[in-house]
Amino acid sequence: MTTSSSLVLVLLALWAAPLTVVAGDPDQDIVTDYIIPATTNAVNITGAFFTYSGLRGALALQAPENFTVAKASMAEFPALNGQSVSYAVLSYGPGSINPTHTHPRASELLLVLDGALSVGFVDTAGKLFTQDLAAGDLFVFPKGTVHWQYNSGTQPAKALSAFGSAAAGLVSLPGALFGASDIDDVVLAKSFKTDVATIQKLKAGLASKP
Repeated sequence: MTTSSSLVLVLLALWAAPLTVVAGDPDQDIVTDYIIPATTNAVNITGAFFTYSGLRGALALQAPENFTVAKASMAEFPALNGQSVSYAVLSYGPGSINPTHTHPRASELLLVLDGALSVGFVDTAGKLFTQDLAAGDLFVFPKGTVHWQYNSGTQPAKALSAFGSAAAGLVSLPGALFGASDIDDVVLAKSFKTDVATIQKLKAGLASKP
């Protein structure tokens, strides 16, 4: 084999490597068409196994007072196991927010169905990206980034989110830091360069909300 031929093969391998990485979800990669629960007989599987109607109520929900979410992940819809996809219907009352959070195992593609939303995320370099969205707009939140959605208007809003994992995971920053995690107040105060009294006030505020 000539030197030039070897170089071409190396370049092709390097070009193809990223494609093999994104070709599937490595955390959910399977070698069968679908995965059924261990307690289920494959003979009994019908189209009903691949159907989930749990989002009907969320789509019909009118004018919620606060932010609500209805999920169709592997936990609610077992047929998603290994399929690297899931959905959520997000409903926002006027002035409500889906607080800062991350999805450690998936990117999120948000479609505004009704109303308007202000959204944003912060990348790993600390750069902030924000956008005002109207019905029909799509916005992608890259995997693992801190992001949020806010209905700053006087009318309700609704959105549909698609995730690149059957179990995207959710880490709520307010909850993880100041909620039920019991992180030491001194650690939090030093982390945020404030005092313990301020940290305790934040924790009390979160504890008083449902």
